[in-house]
Amino acid sequence: MKSVIVYVEGASDRAAMTELLRPLIAHKAQQGIDIQFFEAPRGDKKASIIRKVPQRAAILLANDPSAIVVALPDLYPLNKEVPHTTPQHLFDAIQSEYLKALSQRGLANDERYLTRFKTFCFKYELEALLLAAEEALAVRLGVSKLDVSWTLPVEDQNKDHPPKHIVQALFRKYGGQYSETADAPLILGLSDYQQIVTACPQCFKPFIDFLEQLS
Repeated sequence: MKSVIVYVEGASDRAAMTELLRPLIAHKAQQGIDIQFFEAPRGDKKASIIRKVPQRAAILLANDPSAIVVALPDLYPLNKEVPHTTPQHLFDAIQSEYLKALSQRGLANDERYLTRFKTFCFKYELEALLLAAEEALAVRLGVSKLDVSWTLPVEDQNKDHPPKHIVQALFRKYGGQYSETADAPLILGLSDYQQIVTACPQCFKPFIDFLEQLS
């Protein structure tokens, strides 16, 4: 079975993505493709994905010639660890770290490794997907419908007032407190990932397209 190892920043991201993509994961498993999400190694999680995951990917891919490793950090906060204000800046920085890791192992010019490490990101963070999951978010908050007060498309909800802040404010408004480890998996587990793809075409859709096209 082909392994696809996806590194996200934290435990809540890992659980949330596993719940949201459960149907896709099951479908791909039937095709012999095992998709698993993992929390980034210890330390500051964004720095870990940028610096440590490329090193780990080089080792994993050298040991398993059929595996694929994916780095999936948040874009926010900008310019953390490396200069980046766009997804492409972040992708370039992570790929540069991966090339360094390959060079250290004498593998820099080997196409077998160059094509099996992929980079995507959440724009600006995973909570954008919660805002895209309006119906499920309303169910969790115990209301029939939410008044949309955030930017649409949700991936344009900007860095100065990121999606997590809006989700936290919604929970406070309805008498609760947002727990990312409990609420993000619950909300996304109630959601249709294809609807979220439609609502998040900039950064989330390319990641899902990649997973769906695996063979």
